[in-house]
Amino acid sequence: MSLSVRSVPTSPFEGQKPGTSGLRKRVSVFKQQHYTENFVQAIFTAMPAPGPQDATLVVGGDGRYYMKDVVQKIVRIGAANGIRKFIIGQDGILSTPAASALIRKRKADGGIILTASHNPGGPQNDFGIKYNTRNGGPAPESVTDAIYQATCSIAEYKEAELAQPVDLVAIGVQRFGNVEVEIVDSVADYVELTKEIFDFELIRKFRQQNPKFTLLFDALSGVTGPYGRRIFVDELGFPESSLEQCTPLEDFGGGHPDPNLTYAHKLVERVGKEQTSLGAASDGDGDRNMVLSHDWFVTPSDSVAVIAHYAECIPYFKRTGIHGLARSMPTSCAIDRVAAAKQLEVFEVPTGWKFFGNLMDAGRLSICGEESFGTGSDHIREKDGIWAIVAWLNIIAHVSQTTPGATVRSIMLDFYSIYGRNYFTRYDYEEVSSEGASQMMDYLRTLKAGVSYNGYEVVKVDDFEYTDPIDHSVSRNQGLRIIFKDTSRIIFRLSGTGSQGATVRIYIERYDDKQCDLDAQVALKPLVDIALKVSKLEEYTGRKEPTVIT
Repeated sequence: MSLSVRSVPTSPFEGQKPGTSGLRKRVSVFKQQHYTENFVQAIFTAMPAPGPQDATLVVGGDGRYYMKDVVQKIVRIGAANGIRKFIIGQDGILSTPAASALIRKRKADGGIILTASHNPGGPQNDFGIKYNTRNGGPAPESVTDAIYQATCSIAEYKEAELAQPVDLVAIGVQRFGNVEVEIVDSVADYVELTKEIFDFELIRKFRQQNPKFTLLFDALSGVTGPYGRRIFVDELGFPESSLEQCTPLEDFGGGHPDPNLTYAHKLVERVGKEQTSLGAASDGDGDRNMVLSHDWFVTPSDSVAVIAHYAECIPYFKRTGIHGLARSMPTSCAIDRVAAAKQLEVFEVPTGWKFFGNLMDAGRLSICGEESFGTGSDHIREKDGIWAIVAWLNIIAHVSQTTPGATVRSIMLDFYSIYGRNYFTRYDYEEVSSEGASQMMDYLRTLKAGVSYNGYEVVKVDDFEYTDPIDHSVSRNQGLRIIFKDTSRIIFRLSGTGSQGATVRIYIERYDDKQCDLDAQVALKPLVDIALKVSKLEEYTGRKEPTVIT
């Protein structure tokens, strides 16, 4: 039996252009009459061929405020547009990596993920909607552009009339006319995949042989709490005390679910106080991660390089081989050195996980990462916070077989002894004036090579441009790079992940193969001073201090 469908007249809203990770705005914006419905309808209008008719769609999100309401809207609008099956995480919950895995496992035609990632949640904070295609990855620019064009010309949206709302709690199948809604265990399929990737038996054995080894995982009250409990406690046998803030909350407990040294301060403090062997955190939707110990912070740039170096100890890569490595342009060049040593192809792409997807689908990329705490592989088409943390457990267990007592610090120092160290830091200036930030970038584009600053000679100044080697699409203006003769780099970029204003990010990198155990801020201070002086950041933005230093 077909559902009754009504057409609702509407008109376009300005600014519904998806960024690198979908559309993110304040909750109050999404709650405007027709606002959310317009954007959801635009997704179905722009859905790649063969379109929404008789399609299967995965739906879930990070548990933030307003998510469950929007799940119901998606079902009503999707059903009206021809979707015949919805696969939804229980309570609407699906981490972004789990959603990607589910799209791929079920061979769905795409998915809608409700998240603003690492941004705060709650009635006064942020919400987000993003569309993933049938490969499980974020929609490419051709699709997001089509979605935006649909939002600009929309005159109506379609909505099916359901007898009652979808029950998001009961696992199983519900039917509404000719539409099927399946509620699934949010965690089970992801845990099964993770067990296929890593050597859980080796990690369990290591834990039993090293009872003093401690783990502390902080989900920051985001979506990965249930995933962490199932993997770290139920599967690997770590005690319940290894978990911190592992109950998903609509407002993330009033915190900022961004796994860095500033916002994950509870974890950092506990790891130091309790002398924790491995501390780790994930973000609101589960695609980011942070790894540290009581005596070492692992930068995301170093983390992905170390995982690439030790990849052969991970069962998944033993089976599949390693086809190539990649990093986002601002990420340090540490992984390039691993690629060179292992004679692997390496790619430098713009920021945004979607740029890795084409390379993975073409069989040319296995492991990749972004300095913004994103790490992953070709097992799915999203970055994966839990994956990176379990990878570190696998590596520590592996190294300990030949080097008893191996620690995060000793593993990092051994890595530097082989490759040298790419010192790296990032300064974030959040919610600055968009106008001032744009003016600063325009000024930076006038800089020329051939000058020196405090002994650092500039050999290249450019705005990073990327030509995709698979589909030959071109992405321009992806970050202003100042490259020095000694290979040091200063990069300026405006981020598109905030919900208002602009975020200015400054990335600074210097290579050293002699002194590898300096504090990064000490090692990079001369370049930091150059970056702030050259950019006239305070003059253009009014900011004297960064919001976050990584």
